[in-house]
Amino acid sequence: MRARRTSPSRRSTLSPPRAFARRRPLMLGTALLGAVAVVLAGCSDVDHEGDDAVAGEGFPVTVENCGEKVTMNAAPQRIVSMNQGTTEVLLSLGLADRVVGTATWTDPILDSLAGDNEGIKRLADNKPSLEAVLAENPDFVTASFSSTLGDGGVATRARFDELKVPNYLAPSDCEGKVADGGDGTRESPASLDQVYKEITQLGELTGTSDKATSVIDDLKGRVTAAQKSVNAQGVSVLYWFANAEQPYIAGCCGAPGIITNTLGLKNVFDDTKAEWPQVSWEAVASRNPQVLVLGDLTRKSQTAETGEAKIRFLETNPVTREMDAVKNKRYILVTGAEMNPSLRTVYGIQNVADGLVELGLSK
Repeated sequence: MRARRTSPSRRSTLSPPRAFARRRPLMLGTALLGAVAVVLAGCSDVDHEGDDAVAGEGFPVTVENCGEKVTMNAAPQRIVSMNQGTTEVLLSLGLADRVVGTATWTDPILDSLAGDNEGIKRLADNKPSLEAVLAENPDFVTASFSSTLGDGGVATRARFDELKVPNYLAPSDCEGKVADGGDGTRESPASLDQVYKEITQLGELTGTSDKATSVIDDLKGRVTAAQKSVNAQGVSVLYWFANAEQPYIAGCCGAPGIITNTLGLKNVFDDTKAEWPQVSWEAVASRNPQVLVLGDLTRKSQTAETGEAKIRFLETNPVTREMDAVKNKRYILVTGAEMNPSLRTVYGIQNVADGLVELGLSK
Protein backbone atom coordinates (compact mmCIF):
# COMPACT_ATOMS: atom_id res chain seq x y z
CA MET A 1 0.00 0.00 0.00
CA ARG A 2 2.98 2.35 -0.02
CA ALA A 3 3.59 2.17 -3.77
CA ARG A 4 1.36 5.01 -4.93
CA ARG A 5 0.02 8.26 -3.53
CA THR A 6 -2.92 10.35 -4.65
CA SER A 7 -2.30 13.56 -6.51
CA PRO A 8 -1.68 16.76 -4.52
CA SER A 9 -5.07 18.10 -5.58
CA ARG A 10 -6.76 15.60 -3.28
CA ARG A 11 -4.74 16.53 -0.20
CA SER A 12 -6.18 18.49 2.71
CA THR A 13 -5.76 18.88 6.45
CA LEU A 14 -5.95 15.10 6.73
CA SER A 15 -3.37 12.87 5.13
CA PRO A 16 -3.78 11.40 1.62
CA PRO A 17 -5.08 7.86 1.43
CA ARG A 18 -2.62 5.00 1.37
CA ALA A 19 -1.72 3.73 -2.04
CA PHE A 20 -3.09 0.91 -4.12
CA ALA A 21 -0.71 -1.99 -4.71
CA ARG A 22 0.63 -4.04 -1.79
CA ARG A 23 -0.52 -4.38 1.58
CA ARG A 24 -7.62 -8.46 13.61
CA PRO A 25 -6.63 -9.26 21.71
CA LEU A 26 -4.90 -10.04 29.71
CA MET A 27 -5.35 -10.98 32.91
CA LEU A 28 -2.87 -9.51 35.34
CA GLY A 29 -0.47 -11.75 37.16
CA THR A 30 -0.57 -12.04 40.92
CA ALA A 31 2.43 -9.77 41.29
CA LEU A 32 0.49 -6.92 39.74
CA LEU A 33 -2.68 -7.19 41.76
CA GLY A 34 -1.35 -5.07 44.61
CA ALA A 35 -0.23 -2.39 42.20
CA VAL A 36 -3.64 -2.35 40.51
CA ALA A 37 -5.35 -1.97 43.86
CA VAL A 38 -3.19 1.03 44.67
CA VAL A 39 -3.95 2.67 41.32
CA LEU A 40 -7.67 2.04 41.67
CA ALA A 41 -7.73 3.45 45.16
CA GLY A 42 -5.89 6.53 44.01
CA CYS A 43 -8.19 7.03 41.02
CA SER A 44 -11.31 7.00 43.14
CA ASP A 45 -10.06 10.09 44.95
CA VAL A 46 -8.77 12.01 41.92
CA ASP A 47 -10.26 15.44 41.33
CA HIS A 48 -10.57 15.22 37.53
CA GLU A 49 -10.81 18.28 35.36
CA GLY A 50 -14.11 16.94 33.98
CA ASP A 51 -15.60 16.62 37.46
CA ASP A 52 -15.01 19.80 39.41
CA ALA A 53 -13.05 22.23 37.28
CA VAL A 54 -14.59 25.59 36.47
CA ALA A 55 -16.67 25.07 33.35
CA GLY A 56 -15.31 26.70 30.22
CA GLU A 57 -17.40 28.17 27.42
CA GLY A 58 -19.99 25.69 26.23
CA PHE A 59 -19.69 23.47 29.29
CA PRO A 60 -21.09 21.41 30.88
CA VAL A 61 -21.89 19.18 27.89
CA THR A 62 -23.96 15.97 27.86
CA VAL A 63 -24.35 13.61 24.90
CA GLU A 64 -26.29 10.39 24.44
CA ASN A 65 -23.80 7.64 23.67
CA CYS A 66 -24.66 3.97 23.12
CA GLY A 67 -27.55 4.06 25.57
CA GLU A 68 -25.69 6.10 28.19
CA LYS A 69 -25.28 9.77 28.99
CA VAL A 70 -21.75 11.15 28.95
CA THR A 71 -21.25 14.48 30.72
CA MET A 72 -18.17 16.67 30.75
CA ASN A 73 -18.27 19.62 33.15
CA ALA A 74 -15.15 21.06 31.53
CA ALA A 75 -12.96 20.25 28.57
CA PRO A 76 -10.88 17.15 29.36
CA GLN A 77 -7.14 17.63 29.76
CA ARG A 78 -5.90 14.02 30.14
CA ILE A 79 -7.50 11.78 27.53
CA VAL A 80 -6.67 8.11 27.01
CA SER A 81 -7.80 6.69 23.68
CA MET A 82 -7.82 2.89 23.73
CA ASN A 83 -8.16 2.31 19.97
CA GLN A 84 -6.51 3.70 16.87
CA GLY A 85 -9.80 4.96 15.43
CA THR A 86 -10.67 7.30 18.28
CA THR A 87 -7.04 8.40 18.56
CA GLU A 88 -7.05 9.60 14.98
CA VAL A 89 -10.31 11.47 15.55
CA LEU A 90 -8.89 13.21 18.62
CA LEU A 91 -5.70 14.19 16.81
CA SER A 92 -7.71 15.44 13.83
CA LEU A 93 -9.55 17.68 16.31
CA GLY A 94 -6.24 19.22 17.33
CA LEU A 95 -6.08 17.54 20.75
CA ALA A 96 -2.56 16.14 20.67
CA ASP A 97 -1.58 18.15 23.74
CA ARG A 98 -4.44 16.59 25.71
CA VAL A 99 -4.05 12.92 24.72
CA VAL A 100 -1.83 11.22 27.32
CA GLY A 101 -2.02 7.64 26.06
CA THR A 102 -3.16 5.45 23.17
CA ALA A 103 -3.39 1.71 22.46
CA THR A 104 -4.68 -1.02 20.12
CA TRP A 105 -3.22 -0.22 16.70
CA THR A 106 -3.37 -2.11 13.39
CA ASP A 107 -1.50 0.36 11.19
CA PRO A 108 0.72 3.44 11.12
CA ILE A 109 -1.11 6.68 11.79
CA LEU A 110 -2.21 8.99 8.98
CA ASP A 111 0.78 10.87 7.61
CA SER A 112 -0.71 14.27 8.43
CA LEU A 113 -1.13 13.27 12.09
CA ALA A 114 2.26 11.59 12.52
CA GLY A 115 3.96 14.64 14.00
CA ASP A 116 1.24 15.13 16.61
CA ASN A 117 1.32 11.43 17.47
CA GLU A 118 5.06 11.27 18.08
CA GLY A 119 4.85 12.69 21.58
CA ILE A 120 1.91 10.56 22.71
CA LYS A 121 2.60 7.57 24.92
CA ARG A 122 1.76 4.17 23.41
CA LEU A 123 0.34 2.19 26.35
CA ALA A 124 0.19 -1.01 24.28
CA ASP A 125 0.18 -1.98 20.63
CA ASN A 126 -2.78 -4.20 21.40
CA LYS A 127 -5.27 -4.01 24.30
CA PRO A 128 -3.79 -2.21 27.34
CA SER A 129 -4.24 -3.28 30.94
CA LEU A 130 -6.58 -1.30 33.17
CA GLU A 131 -3.57 -0.51 35.35
CA ALA A 132 -1.75 1.08 32.40
CA VAL A 133 -4.76 3.24 31.56
CA LEU A 134 -5.34 4.42 35.13
CA ALA A 135 -1.67 5.16 35.64
CA GLU A 136 -2.11 8.07 33.21
CA ASN A 137 -4.72 9.63 35.55
CA PRO A 138 -7.25 10.12 32.71
CA ASP A 139 -10.18 12.50 32.95
CA PHE A 140 -11.74 11.05 29.77
CA VAL A 141 -11.44 7.63 28.11
CA THR A 142 -12.47 6.79 24.55
CA ALA A 143 -12.69 3.58 22.52
CA SER A 144 -13.73 2.42 19.08
CA PHE A 145 -14.92 -1.04 20.12
CA SER A 146 -16.90 -2.63 22.97
CA SER A 147 -14.27 -5.37 22.92
CA THR A 148 -12.01 -2.72 24.42
CA LEU A 149 -14.52 -0.74 26.50
CA GLY A 150 -16.81 -3.50 27.78
CA ASP A 151 -16.96 -7.05 29.08
CA GLY A 152 -13.70 -8.83 28.35
CA GLY A 153 -12.00 -5.56 27.48
CA VAL A 154 -9.86 -3.17 29.48
CA ALA A 155 -12.85 -2.50 31.76
CA THR A 156 -16.58 -1.99 31.47
CA ARG A 157 -18.11 1.43 31.19
CA ALA A 158 -19.69 0.85 34.61
CA ARG A 159 -16.22 0.34 36.12
CA PHE A 160 -14.94 3.58 34.66
CA ASP A 161 -18.09 5.30 35.93
CA GLU A 162 -17.33 3.97 39.43
CA LEU A 163 -13.88 5.51 39.10
CA LYS A 164 -15.46 8.80 38.00
CA VAL A 165 -13.79 8.69 34.60
CA PRO A 166 -16.17 9.81 31.81
CA ASN A 167 -15.98 7.39 28.89
CA TYR A 168 -17.10 7.29 25.27
CA LEU A 169 -17.68 4.45 22.79
CA ALA A 170 -17.88 4.96 19.03
CA PRO A 171 -21.53 4.85 17.87
CA SER A 172 -20.56 2.60 14.95
CA ASP A 173 -19.89 -0.22 17.42
CA CYS A 174 -23.23 -0.08 19.22
CA GLU A 175 -25.87 1.36 16.93
CA GLY A 176 -27.44 -1.46 14.94
CA LYS A 177 -24.81 -3.94 16.13
CA VAL A 178 -25.14 -6.92 18.46
CA ALA A 179 -22.09 -8.14 20.37
CA ASP A 180 -21.81 -11.92 20.20
CA GLY A 181 -18.49 -12.63 21.86
CA GLY A 182 -16.65 -12.15 18.59
CA ASP A 183 -16.71 -9.29 16.12
CA GLY A 184 -20.48 -8.92 16.35
CA THR A 185 -23.44 -9.01 14.00
CA ARG A 186 -25.04 -6.07 12.28
CA GLU A 187 -28.81 -5.72 12.55
CA SER A 188 -28.53 -2.65 10.35
CA PRO A 189 -25.59 -1.54 8.20
CA ALA A 190 -22.84 0.67 9.56
CA SER A 191 -22.86 4.12 8.00
CA LEU A 192 -20.68 7.17 7.56
CA ASP A 193 -23.32 9.08 9.52
CA GLN A 194 -22.20 7.08 12.57
CA VAL A 195 -18.60 8.11 11.90
CA TYR A 196 -19.63 11.74 11.54
CA LYS A 197 -21.65 11.45 14.77
CA GLU A 198 -18.56 10.23 16.62
CA ILE A 199 -16.52 13.18 15.36
CA THR A 200 -19.32 15.62 16.21
CA GLN A 201 -19.83 14.28 19.74
CA LEU A 202 -16.12 14.10 20.54
CA GLY A 203 -15.90 17.67 19.33
CA GLU A 204 -18.70 18.68 21.73
CA LEU A 205 -17.18 16.80 24.66
CA THR A 206 -13.74 18.32 24.15
CA GLY A 207 -14.74 21.85 23.16
CA THR A 208 -13.60 21.52 19.55
CA SER A 209 -16.93 21.58 17.68
CA ASP A 210 -15.76 24.02 15.02
CA LYS A 211 -12.83 21.77 14.15
CA ALA A 212 -15.15 18.75 14.08
CA THR A 213 -17.28 20.46 11.46
CA SER A 214 -14.27 21.12 9.24
CA VAL A 215 -13.04 17.52 9.59
CA ILE A 216 -16.47 16.19 8.56
CA ASP A 217 -16.66 18.58 5.61
CA ASP A 218 -13.25 17.32 4.44
CA LEU A 219 -14.35 13.69 4.69
CA LYS A 220 -17.59 14.33 2.81
CA GLY A 221 -15.63 16.02 0.05
CA ARG A 222 -13.37 13.00 -0.24
CA VAL A 223 -16.37 10.66 -0.56
CA THR A 224 -17.93 12.77 -3.29
CA ALA A 225 -14.65 12.93 -5.21
CA ALA A 226 -14.20 9.16 -4.97
CA GLN A 227 -17.69 8.49 -6.26
CA LYS A 228 -17.13 10.77 -9.22
CA SER A 229 -13.77 9.19 -10.05
CA VAL A 230 -15.03 5.68 -10.80
CA ASN A 231 -17.93 3.85 -12.43
CA ALA A 232 -17.70 0.20 -11.42
CA GLN A 233 -21.31 -0.64 -10.71
CA GLY A 234 -21.81 -4.33 -9.94
CA VAL A 235 -18.13 -5.31 -9.82
CA SER A 236 -17.86 -8.19 -7.35
CA VAL A 237 -15.43 -7.91 -4.45
CA LEU A 238 -14.26 -9.84 -1.41
CA TYR A 239 -12.61 -8.29 1.67
CA TRP A 240 -10.00 -10.34 3.57
CA PHE A 241 -8.87 -8.87 6.89
CA ALA A 242 -6.45 -11.51 8.22
CA ASN A 243 -5.75 -15.16 9.11
CA ALA A 244 -4.54 -17.68 6.53
CA GLU A 245 -5.93 -20.84 8.17
CA GLN A 246 -9.57 -19.72 8.33
CA PRO A 247 -9.81 -16.19 6.98
CA TYR A 248 -11.81 -13.34 8.43
CA ILE A 249 -13.95 -12.21 5.48
CA ALA A 250 -16.22 -9.17 5.58
CA GLY A 251 -19.95 -9.69 5.77
CA CYS A 252 -22.46 -7.28 4.35
CA CYS A 253 -22.66 -4.53 6.80
CA GLY A 254 -19.51 -3.25 8.51
CA ALA A 255 -17.00 -0.74 7.16
CA PRO A 256 -16.44 -2.77 3.97
CA GLY A 257 -20.19 -2.52 3.44
CA ILE A 258 -19.86 1.26 3.51
CA ILE A 259 -17.18 1.06 0.83
CA THR A 260 -19.20 -1.40 -1.24
CA ASN A 261 -22.43 0.60 -1.14
CA THR A 262 -20.75 3.95 -1.72
CA LEU A 263 -19.10 2.72 -4.91
CA GLY A 264 -21.97 0.50 -6.11
CA LEU A 265 -20.03 -2.76 -5.84
CA LYS A 266 -21.19 -6.28 -4.99
CA ASN A 267 -19.74 -8.03 -1.90
CA VAL A 268 -19.80 -11.76 -2.63
CA PHE A 269 -20.40 -12.43 1.09
CA ASP A 270 -23.24 -9.95 1.50
CA ASP A 271 -25.51 -12.82 2.51
CA THR A 272 -24.17 -12.74 6.10
CA LYS A 273 -24.67 -9.98 8.68
CA ALA A 274 -21.79 -11.25 10.79
CA GLU A 275 -19.21 -8.46 10.70
CA TRP A 276 -16.13 -10.66 10.15
CA PRO A 277 -17.16 -14.33 9.83
CA GLN A 278 -14.44 -16.94 9.48
CA VAL A 279 -15.04 -19.05 6.39
CA SER A 280 -13.25 -21.79 4.50
CA TRP A 281 -11.04 -21.17 1.49
CA GLU A 282 -13.31 -23.48 -0.49
CA ALA A 283 -16.20 -21.09 0.25
CA VAL A 284 -14.07 -18.15 -0.82
CA ALA A 285 -13.06 -19.81 -4.09
CA SER A 286 -16.64 -20.79 -4.87
CA ARG A 287 -17.72 -17.12 -4.78
CA ASN A 288 -14.94 -16.23 -7.25
CA PRO A 289 -15.01 -12.40 -6.92
CA GLN A 290 -13.57 -10.16 -9.61
CA VAL A 291 -11.46 -8.20 -7.11
CA LEU A 292 -9.82 -9.05 -3.78
CA VAL A 293 -9.55 -6.19 -1.26
CA LEU A 294 -6.79 -7.18 1.14
CA GLY A 295 -5.95 -5.81 4.56
CA ASP A 296 -2.32 -4.71 4.70
CA LEU A 297 -1.78 -4.69 8.47
CA THR A 298 1.42 -3.89 10.31
CA ARG A 299 0.36 -5.45 13.63
CA LYS A 300 1.50 -8.97 14.55
CA SER A 301 -1.54 -10.77 15.91
CA GLN A 302 -2.75 -13.24 13.26
CA THR A 303 -1.23 -15.07 10.32
CA ALA A 304 -1.11 -13.35 6.92
CA GLU A 305 -1.28 -9.83 8.34
CA THR A 306 0.50 -7.92 5.57
CA GLY A 307 -0.71 -7.55 2.02
CA GLU A 308 2.44 -9.22 0.77
CA ALA A 309 1.78 -12.29 2.95
CA LYS A 310 -1.81 -12.47 1.74
CA ILE A 311 -0.84 -12.33 -1.91
CA ARG A 312 1.86 -14.95 -1.42
CA PHE A 313 -0.70 -17.27 0.21
CA LEU A 314 -3.33 -16.70 -2.47
CA GLU A 315 -0.90 -17.43 -5.29
CA THR A 316 0.50 -20.63 -3.77
CA ASN A 317 -2.55 -22.21 -2.13
CA PRO A 318 -4.02 -24.84 -4.50
CA VAL A 319 -7.59 -23.77 -3.67
CA THR A 320 -7.18 -20.03 -4.17
CA ARG A 321 -4.60 -19.84 -6.94
CA GLU A 322 -7.21 -20.84 -9.53
CA MET A 323 -9.51 -17.90 -8.70
CA ASP A 324 -9.91 -15.39 -11.51
CA ALA A 325 -8.85 -12.47 -9.32
CA VAL A 326 -5.67 -14.29 -8.32
CA LYS A 327 -4.78 -15.38 -11.84
CA ASN A 328 -5.21 -11.80 -13.02
CA LYS A 329 -3.60 -10.24 -9.92
CA ARG A 330 -6.63 -8.07 -9.25
CA TYR A 331 -5.70 -6.95 -5.73
CA ILE A 332 -6.46 -3.71 -3.91
CA LEU A 333 -4.64 -3.22 -0.63
CA VAL A 334 -6.06 -1.13 2.20
CA THR A 335 -5.06 -0.64 5.81
CA GLY A 336 -6.77 -2.49 8.63
CA ALA A 337 -7.97 0.87 9.94
CA GLU A 338 -9.78 1.48 6.65
CA MET A 339 -11.66 -1.80 7.14
CA ASN A 340 -12.99 -0.67 10.53
CA PRO A 341 -15.73 1.97 10.90
CA SER A 342 -13.81 5.19 11.48
CA LEU A 343 -12.72 8.28 9.61
CA ARG A 344 -10.24 5.97 7.89
CA THR A 345 -13.16 4.22 6.13
CA VAL A 346 -13.35 7.28 3.89
CA TYR A 347 -9.73 6.67 2.91
CA GLY A 348 -10.74 3.08 2.17
CA ILE A 349 -13.40 4.36 -0.22
CA GLN A 350 -10.77 6.43 -2.00
CA ASN A 351 -8.25 3.59 -2.15
CA VAL A 352 -10.76 1.10 -3.55
CA ALA A 353 -11.99 3.64 -6.11
CA ASP A 354 -8.41 4.32 -7.22
CA GLY A 355 -7.67 0.61 -7.37
CA LEU A 356 -10.68 -0.13 -9.54
CA VAL A 357 -9.57 2.51 -11.98
CA GLU A 358 -6.01 1.14 -12.11
CA LEU A 359 -7.33 -2.36 -12.68
CA GLY A 360 -9.35 -1.14 -15.66
CA LEU A 361 -12.68 -1.96 -14.04
CA SER A 362 -14.14 1.55 -14.25
CA LYS A 363 -16.47 1.88 -17.22
